[in-house]
Amino acid sequence: MIDKIKTWAKQLKRKVFVLYFAYKDNRTPWYAKLFAICVVAYAFSPVDLIPDFIPILGYLDDVILVPLGVTLALKLIPKMVIQDCTVKAEERIKHGKPKNWLVGSLIIIVWIVAVLWISIATYRYWLN
Repeated sequence: MIDKIKTWAKQLKRKVFVLYFAYKDNRTPWYAKLFAICVVAYAFSPVDLIPDFIPILGYLDDVILVPLGVTLALKLIPKMVIQDCTVKAEERIKHGKPKNWLVGSLIIIVWIVAVLWISIATYRYWLN
């Protein structure tokens, strides 16, 4: 079972790299590029939308959102582009993945704002 999960994870990683290169390809339609870059940015982000330390929910985004986004994005991209980008992705996997610190920073800011908002709302509630 663990081997199946590892194989699935490696295949998903390859598909994310295919999306990364498809985004840069001129043959990819603009709407597919937009969706693909969002999926890639989220997958490569050092910070998750739902932090992994939250029981069960923390891993749901990794197990559901990323694979679903990858599948949808690949359906929007022409098959020729996917084939060409698969070759590039295999080469890139050997060298490690890029990090998207901008998206990671934005997610951190969203979490900080949410915590501040909840803190202020709680403080005001207890004051009255």
